[in-house]
Amino acid sequence: MKLPRRFFQPLAAGAPEPFRELPIKLERMIHFVPPHNDKVRARVPELAKTVDVVLGNLEDAVPADQKEAARKGFVEMAKATDFAASGTGLWTRINALNSPWILDDLFTLVAEVGDKLDVVMVPKVEGPWDIHYIDQLLAQLEARHGVKKPILVHAILETAEGVANVDAIACASPRMHGMSLGPADLAASRGMKTTRVGGGHPDYKVLSDPKGDAERSSAQQDLWHYTIARMVDACMANGIKAFYGPFGDFSDSAACEVQFRNAFLMGCAGAWTLHPSQVALAKTVFAPDPDEVNFASRIVAAMPDGTGAVMIDGKMQDDATWKQAKVIVDLARLVADKDPDLAKVYNLP
Repeated sequence: MKLPRRFFQPLAAGAPEPFRELPIKLERMIHFVPPHNDKVRARVPELAKTVDVVLGNLEDAVPADQKEAARKGFVEMAKATDFAASGTGLWTRINALNSPWILDDLFTLVAEVGDKLDVVMVPKVEGPWDIHYIDQLLAQLEARHGVKKPILVHAILETAEGVANVDAIACASPRMHGMSLGPADLAASRGMKTTRVGGGHPDYKVLSDPKGDAERSSAQQDLWHYTIARMVDACMANGIKAFYGPFGDFSDSAACEVQFRNAFLMGCAGAWTLHPSQVALAKTVFAPDPDEVNFASRIVAAMPDGTGAVMIDGKMQDDATWKQAKVIVDLARLVADKDPDLAKVYNLP
C-alpha cells in the first residue's frame, strides 16, 4: 500500500504534480461526438460554446475499421477548437484496456494534444489495478511530451466486478475525476434481462396488496437506483464526481428527463448526452430550481457561519440544513457564471 505522503508524487520523472483538489468546473452534460464523422466534427467549434464538456468517442459506436480515423479526427478537432475560451472541457473515451487500440489511443493523443486534454474516460473498469495502469502510463507519456498539467481519469462503471470494487476504484489515484454509470454493459455483465440503454423497465415494478376484487395498482421501479447510490457514495466519500451515463431512447424525452432528475437528486453532477435534444434536458435538470436556490440563499444568509438554529417560513434550519443549502447555492453560482439567463433568475448576492 502506498503511504499517504507519497500519494501525490508524480509517477514519472518530469510528469506534472497531481492535483490536490479537483478543478471546480460545471459539467452538467458530457456530450459525445464521433470524431471519425467529418460533418459532426466540423460543427464542434460552435458546439463547444453550448455544452460543458465535449467528449471525442473512440470506443463503442466506432467501427473497428474506423478506429484510426476516429483517433486522427479527435486530434484535428482538439487542435481546431479553442475549448478554453468557452470554458468547455475536452475529454475522450479511449478503447478498453483489453483492446488492440488502447496504446495507440493514449500514445497519439498525449503526444499531439496532451495539454488540451482534460480527462480520459476509461471503459469497463474492473478494479483499482486498471486505474493504476492508466495512471502510470499517463505519467510516463506526460513526462515524455512535456505536458504541463495532469490529465485526469474518469472510470465507467459497467461490469459487476467494477460495482463490487467501486470504493477501491474511487480512491485508486489522485488523477480520479469521477465515474459514470454504464447501464447497457452493466446489464449484460449482471445477466439482467433487458435490452434498454438506461431508464426503467415496465416489468420491474411493485404491486399493491389485494383488496377483495378491486384492481391492484402497480408502480414501475428504477433498475439503477442501487448502483447509482453506491457510485455516488464512493465518489463523494473520495472527493470526486458521479455521473449518470447514456439514455438510449432519443424519442422518449420525458423518460430521459426523469432518469436525469433522479440521478441529479441523488447526487450526480451531470449525465451523458448522446443526441443534441438531450443537451437542453441536461441543462435544465442539472441546474438547481430557482425557488430552491432562493430558499437555500435565505438559509445561508440567516446563518453566515453555519452554526446555530433559525426559523424560516415556519421551518427550523440548523447546521445540517445549512450544509444542504450550501450545496445548492454553490452549484447555482457555478451555473450562473456560465448561464446569464439563470444568473438573473437566481439573483445571487
